[in-house]
Amino acid sequence: MVPAPFASDPARSRGRRFAEAPAPTRTEFQRDRDRIVHSTAFRRLVYKTQVFLNHEGDLFRTRLTHSLEVAQLGRSIARSLGLNEDLVEAIALAHDLGHTPFGHAGQDALNDCMHGPGQEWGGFEHNLQSLRVVDHLEERYPAWDGLNLSFETREGILKHCSPVNAQKLEAAEPGGVARRFLEHSQPSVEAQLCNLADEIAYNAHDIDDGVRSGLITLEQLQDVALFEHYRAEAVREYPALQGRRVLYEAIRRMLSAQVYDVIAATREAIRAAGPLDADAVRHVGPLVQFSTEMRDSSASLKRFLLSNLYRHPQVVHTTGQAKQVVRELFAAYQAEPSQMQAGFAARATRPDVAPAAVARAVSDYIAGMTDRFAAREHERLTGRRLLA
Repeated sequence: MVPAPFASDPARSRGRRFAEAPAPTRTEFQRDRDRIVHSTAFRRLVYKTQVFLNHEGDLFRTRLTHSLEVAQLGRSIARSLGLNEDLVEAIALAHDLGHTPFGHAGQDALNDCMHGPGQEWGGFEHNLQSLRVVDHLEERYPAWDGLNLSFETREGILKHCSPVNAQKLEAAEPGGVARRFLEHSQPSVEAQLCNLADEIAYNAHDIDDGVRSGLITLEQLQDVALFEHYRAEAVREYPALQGRRVLYEAIRRMLSAQVYDVIAATREAIRAAGPLDADAVRHVGPLVQFSTEMRDSSASLKRFLLSNLYRHPQVVHTTGQAKQVVRELFAAYQAEPSQMQAGFAARATRPDVAPAAVARAVSDYIAGMTDRFAAREHERLTGRRLLA
């Protein structure tokens, strides 16, 4: 398919933080994708979980499988819209590299720790942490820290950023990936697409994992109009359909409908805005979107999952334990930084190191942990096992 004029062109990339000669067989965005796949942080995603923690079952989604699902959905939509599939894939595979162990529970606990009692150490934002991973924390190359990704991939990874952190990033990199948060402009169409593909993917797989766990039922889901429409449609077409096949077919049809809806609604938004090139995309409103009807239906599904799955007493109990693990790990490493791995310990024990720098080193170390490593470290340091 001929690329759309408003698609990101790797030949016109805004470049890397450290200049490199072009690769002979790969575009800049393909090179980014390959670096992400070979990174240590990417491999760790296999043991970082979404809603259910790693020890709760082998078949629940992890950050790795989620990232692959986002990449698949993103590439499918990008192909239909004439966008750059490689950039979409690179952003999708990297967007969760900064997530903590234990899902959003770990993130919330680490953010609380980084606001310390009577101190302000900058908080914790997982999107910003993903950028820190690819810019600073990966150690694979002799001449620089990080993966030295292209501007376009880095911008897509940083899909949210607080004004305070955006100002700090802009000061360090004028006109860089944080500028759009200060100017209230848009990222590339590919970055916008990854953001929505992320939402589509986690809504669908949280239904699947929720039913698999027994915390929500097919009967409850019949109250969700978006899911029920496709469940009923599947049963009408296949009257003998039973059990998990009903669930899978309903989710499959729901996903397909959302993908087709995004393609149609985005085409209409692009037609109305008329961007002539990738730069023009930045100066119009958001382009990648649901139709109004699908947006409302998706919001209703999210409300259902919030009430019935994310706030389920069993999930709340487990996430409460996970938060305790993170808080106690933070306190232990802050009190005795030498307990961390050598590179992080060295950052936290340099002469005259500021308390904020110690806290950030501890935060970086904990954020990089897998669920099971964090649980083991907590048991080692405290002598107690909270997550069996």
